[in-house]
Amino acid sequence: MPEMSKMKKPDVKVVILGDMNVGKTSLLHRYTERKFKDTISTVGGAFYLKQWGPYNISIWDTAGREQFHGLGSMYCRGAAAIILTYDVTNWQSLAELEERFLSLTDTANHDCIYAIVGNKADLTDPKAHLATAGAMDDHAKSEEERTEPEIPSSCPTPPASPTFLSAVKQVSRDDAVALYARILRYKGLDEKTSLPAEKICFETSAKTGYNVDLLFEKLFDLVLPSILRKRNENHGSPTVNLEECSGVNGKRSKASCCA
Repeated sequence: MPEMSKMKKPDVKVVILGDMNVGKTSLLHRYTERKFKDTISTVGGAFYLKQWGPYNISIWDTAGREQFHGLGSMYCRGAAAIILTYDVTNWQSLAELEERFLSLTDTANHDCIYAIVGNKADLTDPKAHLATAGAMDDHAKSEEERTEPEIPSSCPTPPASPTFLSAVKQVSRDDAVALYARILRYKGLDEKTSLPAEKICFETSAKTGYNVDLLFEKLFDLVLPSILRKRNENHGSPTVNLEECSGVNGKRSKASCCA
């Protein structure tokens, strides 16, 4: 781990919230490490720093377990964007966003952006499942090569089958859009002047990579005004050089500002 003095200071903070087992950590791994891997439940929270062009964005992965619920508002403090994540095959995971997690966002910036993200789309959407062709990591490919029986060259390629869709979709996109509208009302924001739902509601698959890059890159684009405003504020803030306020060998001079 790099020394704290050498770590870059983040320009803005992005926080991922949601119930346990919705795939928050897997989404982050897919985006930052370009692969999918089995993960264990996050304990407390984890911090990642993403360099996006000339800017540095901190991404906070939070625990979904009830026992760590109280930490959420601390992680959300000063956030420029919050990703509220649910599982498209689990209606309760969407309900939990409103019942347990929305109140934690009260410590975020007043102009915070809220993205509604339904993960595990590969289980219900053929388009999301097909992304596996270009997104499997080397380990998965090698496992497939070892376990799949060889098909003789004389046999025709079997037709594609929808049987890989292994779960029932319990949360529709309209459900996510309705939640977004309720969030705007909870925050006292005008729907007409806020970001439209089609720009901020996503369905993703951490396993296949479906829409994961789109989610993060679009979110980073949307927080760019916050980054620029913050940099301008920091640039315009007056500072005092303490070294100039001291005399030779650390002694104060009579005319110094620190006298």
